Order: sequence, then C-alpha cells, then structure tokens
Amino acid sequence: MKDKKLELGVSGEKMVENREKYVGNKENGIYVSTMRTKEKQEEKKVGKRMKRIVESEEESSSSEKTKKSLKKSKKMNKKENIKTIECDSEYFNTGNENLYREKPTFTLDQNMINNYEKNKSMTKEMVNSIREKKSKKILKSKQSNNLKNETSENIEIKKEIDEKSIKTEKKLKKKHKSQEKELNSEELKNEESLRSKEEEEDYKWWEQQQGDGTIKWKTLEHNGVLFPPPYEPLPSYVKMKYKGEPISLPPEAEEVAGFFGAILSSEQYVKNPTFQKNFFHDFQETCKKTNAPVIPEKFEYCDFTPMFEYFEKKKEEKKNKSKEEKKKIKEEKDALEEKYKYCFLDGRKEKVGNFRIEPPGLFRGRGDHPKTGKLKTRVVPEQVIINIGKDSVIPSPPPGHNWKEVRHDNTVTWLATWNENVNNNVKYVFLSAGSSLKGQSDLKKYEKARELKLYIDNIRKQYRKELEDKLMEVRQRATAMYLIDLFALRAGNEKGEDEADTVGCCSLRYEHISLSPPNTVVFDFLGKDSIRYYNEVQVDPQVFKNLKIFKRSPKTEGDMLFDRLNTSKLNNHLTSLMPGLSAKVFRTHNASYTMSEQLKNTPKDASISDKVLAYNRANRMVAILCNHQRTISKTHSAQMERIEDKILALKYQKIRLRKAILTLDPKLEKSRPDLSEAVSDIDEDWIKEHQKVLIEKEYDKIKRKFQKDNEKLISQNETPMPESRLEKFLEKINEMKEEFKIENEKGRVESKTRGITIEKLDLQIKKINERIHQMKALMIDKDQNKTTALGTSKINYIDPRLTYAWCAKYGVNIERVFTKTLREKFAWAASTTADWEF
Repeated sequence: MKDKKLELGVSGEKMVENREKYVGNKENGIYVSTMRTKEKQEEKKVGKRMKRIVESEEESSSSEKTKKSLKKSKKMNKKENIKTIECDSEYFNTGNENLYREKPTFTLDQNMINNYEKNKSMTKEMVNSIREKKSKKILKSKQSNNLKNETSENIEIKKEIDEKSIKTEKKLKKKHKSQEKELNSEELKNEESLRSKEEEEDYKWWEQQQGDGTIKWKTLEHNGVLFPPPYEPLPSYVKMKYKGEPISLPPEAEEVAGFFGAILSSEQYVKNPTFQKNFFHDFQETCKKTNAPVIPEKFEYCDFTPMFEYFEKKKEEKKNKSKEEKKKIKEEKDALEEKYKYCFLDGRKEKVGNFRIEPPGLFRGRGDHPKTGKLKTRVVPEQVIINIGKDSVIPSPPPGHNWKEVRHDNTVTWLATWNENVNNNVKYVFLSAGSSLKGQSDLKKYEKARELKLYIDNIRKQYRKELEDKLMEVRQRATAMYLIDLFALRAGNEKGEDEADTVGCCSLRYEHISLSPPNTVVFDFLGKDSIRYYNEVQVDPQVFKNLKIFKRSPKTEGDMLFDRLNTSKLNNHLTSLMPGLSAKVFRTHNASYTMSEQLKNTPKDASISDKVLAYNRANRMVAILCNHQRTISKTHSAQMERIEDKILALKYQKIRLRKAILTLDPKLEKSRPDLSEAVSDIDEDWIKEHQKVLIEKEYDKIKRKFQKDNEKLISQNETPMPESRLEKFLEKINEMKEEFKIENEKGRVESKTRGITIEKLDLQIKKINERIHQMKALMIDKDQNKTTALGTSKINYIDPRLTYAWCAKYGVNIERVFTKTLREKFAWAASTTADWEF
C-alpha cells in the first residue's frame, strides 16, 4: 500500500474532499454509507492529533519549546490551521468489504456538494472571526504573557473549530432533508399552478386537431338549468277591475292578468285585436281551471290599470335605489347564477349560453303572428330532459320535482331541452356563442360556404341549362335554384293552419308573385318571423317564361307555384351536386361574397369614420340581399335631432375659437378671412338660445355635484357643506353670463387657458372639424340603416374573417365594427391577416 498526503483541516473541508472522492469513484460502486464510516474515523484521528498537540504544548515549559510551539502555531495560522497527516491510500479502496452495505442510505446530488462547498468557506470565515476576537485580547495583555496567551489562544481556537464543525455538519444534514422536502413541495406547487394556468387560458380549439364531427365530447359536467322564481301574489289592495269593481283572483289567474297589466303602455300589443283575443281566451281558461270567484266574460269590461300603476311604481323604486343597493342586488343575483354559468367539457371550463328557463308570460311573436298574446305557461322540471356525461353527478331538480329524462348522448351539444306550449317548439340550452363547440360549428359553416366557390360555376351552368328542360319537375327545380342563388331566398317549408303564414321559395303561392313583361317580377310575401319580403327585380327571360307557365290556369290564389317541388327534393338534389350543400349554404356564400366585393370600395386614404361608413354600407347591401329588415324605431327622429344639436354645438365652439384667435391678434382678420366667415345653420338668435342652454346645464351640473358631495360627507359621518358654499360655486354662472355678454356685444372671447397660442387654437379647430365630420357620418349611417338590421348578417351569414382582414388592411380597430359579443363569438378568426380572401 502506498501512503498518500492529504491536506485536512476542519471536518467540513475534509467531508467535501471525501465527497469529491466518492463522486470520482462512483463508477467503482462506493456507497455514501462507506464515506460516512470513513469520515467518522477521520474525525477521531484529527481529534486525537489535536489533543496530542495541546498536551505537548502544555507540558513544554522551556522557552525553546515555547518558541517551537509558537512557530508551529504561526505556521498553523498561515495555513489556516491545516495540518498534514498521513493517510492510507487503500483507505478508500473498494476492496474493503467490511465498510459496504447492501443499500445506500441516500443519493448524493449536486445541491449537497454545493452545500458542503458553502460550509468550507463558512468554516474559514469562522476561524478568521475567532482569531480576530482573540487578537484584541492579546493586544491588551502584557508582552510577558504574550507567548502563553498565544498558545492558549490556539488551543481555544482548535476546540471551538471542532465544536463548530460538528454543529455545522449536523445543521447541513438537517438542511439537506428540509431542502428535499421543500423541493418536493415546490414541484407539487408548480404542477398545480401549471395545471390551473392551463385551465384558465383560453382553449384555442382551432389550433387543435379536429374530430370527425360525430362524437362531440367525452366528458360533460354541468349544474342543470335555472328556473324562474315562483310567483309572488300582489298586495291585497292591488286588484284588477271588472265592470268597475275590484275582483279577487287566485294566484295563478292573478299572475296571468298581471302579464297584460304590465304592458299597457305597449300599444302595438294591447290594441292588437289578435293579441287581445288570444290573451283573454287563455285568461278565462286559467280562471275556470283555478275556480276563480269571478270569471270575466267580456274583455271590454276588464280594467288592468291598478296593476299597471303598481308595476310602474315598483319600477321607479328600483330605478331610484342607491348605487350600493343596486350593487348588492346584482351580487346576490350573480351568486345565485354562478354555478349555472359554466360547465366542464372534456375537463375544460366552458361558458354556458342560455341556462335560464324562460319565465311564463304572453307570447309576442314577430309580424302578424296568429298566436300573438297566447299564454306561455310555466316550465316545470318534469318537462325538461338533461344531457350529461355518464360518470358525472346528475344535477338535482328543485325540491319535490323530477327530471323528465336524463340522457348521456355525446353526439349532441345541448345540455338540456324542453318543448314550449305555444308553438310546441323545442328549446335547448347550449354552450355560449364563444364556446369551442359553437366556434367549430361556425367555422365548418363558413368553410362549407367557401368551398362552394369550387362548384358554383358548374352548378350555375347546369341549372341554367335545366331551365329549358322538358320535364316540369326539373324545370321547376332549376327555376327555384335560380331564385335562391340570385336573390338569397330561403328554401321554405310547409306550415300548419295554426302557424304563421310565412313562406320561402318552395312554398311560394300563386298570389306571392306578380309578372310584368318583358322580364320584371315582383315578390310580395311574409318571410321568416313574419317579416314582409317585397322586391321588384329583373330576371332572365327564360325564368320569366317559366314563372308565367307555373301560374297558368287552372291555378289561382292559394295554389302552389312550385307544385312538383318541395324542400326535401331540392336539398337532396343540392347534396348530389356538392357534399353538404343546402339552400342555407347558398345564402351564406352569397352574403359573404357580396360583402367581400363591396368592401373593395373602401377608400384607402379616408378617415376612420369614412372607412367605417363604407363597411356599414357593404353590410347594408348584404342585409338587403338577405331581407334583414326592421321597423323604424320610435326614437329614430329624436336620435337624429340629438345628433344635429351636437353638430351645431360643435360649430358654435368653432366660432368661439375663431373669435379667440382674433382677440389674440386682430390683424389676422385681413390675412385669414376664414376666421370671420359665417357658419351655416347658426345665427345670432340660435347662439343666444344655446348660451342659455349652456348656462342651465352648468347650473344643474354644479348643483348635482354639491348634493352628491354632501351625501358622501353625511355617509362618512362628516358635516355637510353649508348652502353658502353652493352660492360661491354658483359664482361661475355669473362669470359665464358676463363672458357671453362681451362676446355678443364686442365679438371678443378671452381664453382662460394659460400660455394659449394661435397655433394651439388652430389645433383645437382642426379637432372640432374632425368631430363634426364624424357626427355627420354617423347621422348618414343611422338614417340609411333605419329600416335595415345589420346585426343578423354579421352574426349568421358574413364570414367574420372578412371583417378581421378588412380591419387589418385598412387600419381600423375591430371594436369599431364588432361588438364585444361578436369578438368573443369569433375569437377563432382574430388572427386573420390582411391578405385573406373569401
């Protein structure tokens, strides 16, 4: 065996070296347990050696021995108390089997090695600090005792080093264990935070691989539907009158009477004979069913005014509630609805759309609906079917009730369904418009319409050829396809006798079209939702000829125009031309194509307002194509007047700014004639009236602020401001009056702004001109769209990628043309680039 010199000092440094040897010999299979045994033996040897040094120094009394020990101690100090000892080189040999164990107690990692390195430096610092403390004591002592003190100092240092090193080693072991625990806990926390972060992030389904469209979900969890609260009877003093006398009604009948009483101000319903007839019939039936003491026989004798007045009073009370009260009511409502707002679809949190069951009321309907005014009865859980995952917890129905059925159908996307009683329509609870399932459906719809571009030329060639076919069925089908393609007519379905008389292309009757040679056709019928479709168009001569044949006698009013065609036959034929093609795909394609072509008319160098105006004009062309009409709003005239007043007010501001410029520099009147020119629509009389309005507004503003500030002070238990303070605030009104007087008499406007210059005033005039231009564009837009509903085509027919691409191309913020709801619904289209084309 060969001996090897190892430099060892404190146990911390020695352990690090042993660890390094272990790491170096790891391949030879030396375990950490071996290292621990060796470390203990090393500690014993160092302890014995230090003891011998101390004893030898104490026994030496001669000066020579003292000097030698002093030299040794100085040498030790220079080497930071490190001695050279001999160590058997085979001490760490792998052949020493007695030091082996079957399993290692722990594994050595880089963190532990780093900790021992830190301990090494800490030990050195500890030696230095102890030496400094002892050296201060030595300086105070006499020179004769220097040798003894230095010797004793070395002894104390050695003892303290041994004690400190043992304590440090124990601390390191404890620290290592605690670090392991911390690392494990941190890993768990990181995993949890990552998991929660992933859940919170928006699920970008359009970036994921899509399925085949059959299986919609794997797991589905939700909390069912929210039913409306039960009816609360009216106070005893609120009763409807019959023949001038108040009558008592059971709660069920009183609720129905209240439905009519609440809408007395809506003349379009309460004065509609059909609405009155349907309501009164259902009201009588409810009275009979509940054994009401008085069953009204004639509608004319019914007076619902007391109910109406009570409801209006409650509305006013609700409106006048404080901000805090309204906030509290909203918080309570949100807390009640919170659990219904979201579901978990395949483990992802998704927002639910219409989770509320519609409350009972009176059916309105659109247009001249034959069932308008009929009673919509209260929906109970026994009518509702719940659709949920097999392994999910089934939501509990209200106490005392059961669900009609619970299904686990993962091929559909609805969460709940029921049938309403008026039209027996099926109602569904779906995910929100911005959910992944809705988004996937929208994307597929627009991609299908986009795919039609590849087939449309061949389809048009074929149906134009078939317009002259010998078979009448083929000729009718080709004519219907022509009308659907060019005029975006709906296919149309047959209706029952008790349903609204709305028609589409296939269900057009003899009286719905008029022919005027050579090729003019006038369409006049009720379309979807009883909206009138009136359109006078020029058609292909062969189409005109065919329509004339289809109207040939013996056909008369009430007879079907396309008597050999129905929607099923038409859609079957369309599917044979292109997979998934239907009449609705034609509408979506034509709407998006029209929008795409119209958006090309956007002026590139125009202002943002003009670009938005061009966008809305393109949108209006699509709405007209799809017959998305609306009745003129009652408030339309008032809205237009308000916009006009705002424009005039801006023009008056411009006049005052011009006068302010001339007040600063009167010489500009000759060089800048624009500062003195008259402004259209504004004269002196209008200016004086407008000044009065401005003074009144400022007075109301000051008074409201004073009252609001006092209310705040009272709520904080502070003394409110006295009325004298208000009078001081109102001095501003007198200042305004004086300013207007000087302006009207002398034409001078003194600017109160410090450091005002002509350049700054010109800049303000420029900004006002821009605002006037924006207001005029808004006014034109509102007037042109008064009978057109732009929203429907945006939501259902125009590919949203066209809008995002247009915004990117012309530098328009998407918020100018898409509401927040639309931005959430079409989030999948937000990354569309400016060069995208339909």
